[in-house]
Amino acid sequence: MNSPSAPKSRLARLAAHPLIREDLPRVGSALADYARLIRLDRPIGIWLLLWPTLWALWLSSGGRPNEQVFVVFCLGVVLMRSAGCAINDFADREVDPYVERTRERPLAARRIAPLEALGVYAVLSLLALALVLTLNRLTLWYALAGGVLAVVYPFLKRFFPLPQLWLGAAFSWSIPMAWAAQTAAVPRLAWLLFIAGVLWSAVYDTMYAMVDRDDDLKLGVKSTAILFGDADRFVIGGMQLMVLYALWLVGEQAGLGRWWLGGLACGAALFAWQQWLIRSRDRDACFRAFLNNNWFGLVVFAGLALDYVFRTPA
Repeated sequence: MNSPSAPKSRLARLAAHPLIREDLPRVGSALADYARLIRLDRPIGIWLLLWPTLWALWLSSGGRPNEQVFVVFCLGVVLMRSAGCAINDFADREVDPYVERTRERPLAARRIAPLEALGVYAVLSLLALALVLTLNRLTLWYALAGGVLAVVYPFLKRFFPLPQLWLGAAFSWSIPMAWAAQTAAVPRLAWLLFIAGVLWSAVYDTMYAMVDRDDDLKLGVKSTAILFGDADRFVIGGMQLMVLYALWLVGEQAGLGRWWLGGLACGAALFAWQQWLIRSRDRDACFRAFLNNNWFGLVVFAGLALDYVFRTPA
């Protein structure tokens, strides 16, 4: 007859097995580093990329996006943002260890090798491409152009003084893609919304760059926060006004009504709050202003969606 301690002994032996004690923790640690490489622990980038995508899907479809297109674009946002993080960290692998905010990233801390980051980027990009292949040819061509925008951006920061505008183009490229997927055409309205998206991305990424400005100056990294200098708040404010004006023009051309305007009014209030946060250029406050842009994207989309919900039938 087995003693009561026998099951405990078997469990103890199992727990002491090298697979349980050494291999599984090592695999778990590696997976956690890969997740941090693609910023799954910081989903703000996914949201900031998703909002203009949703704006475009709703506008291009009259408030009723195709289900397949909707799923493909939402999954594509997650994949391409994650791929962008991997290639960005590869490009910045010699810079990030010297920047306070980034020195603990897996590649900067040498917990992941550069070739591993490139492998992650390649796999995620191929998965995104596989999704796009389910759509029409025009969308595929736009997707390939968007891939070039995304992969070039991280390397621009060494010499291009306005990398935030390039990032804005990469982050807003889903807008013409959405029209291509929904209608097989990219009209003027799409490009107007694209301009609004580029300017908005430049707004929040300049706030983000203000967090790293001191480190970037020492390392020779370019950013709009450095280029604008003491005029940073003024230029950001000007871009915020242009974003709101461009979105107002979008609403005029699309025949949107009071719900859309209400969303823009809420967005204007959020922009004013962000200006208050960055008034002293404190690092933490600038980062909070950057994060607050998630709410801007949300209120604009809410106004758009509600406008279509409550639209009076023609």
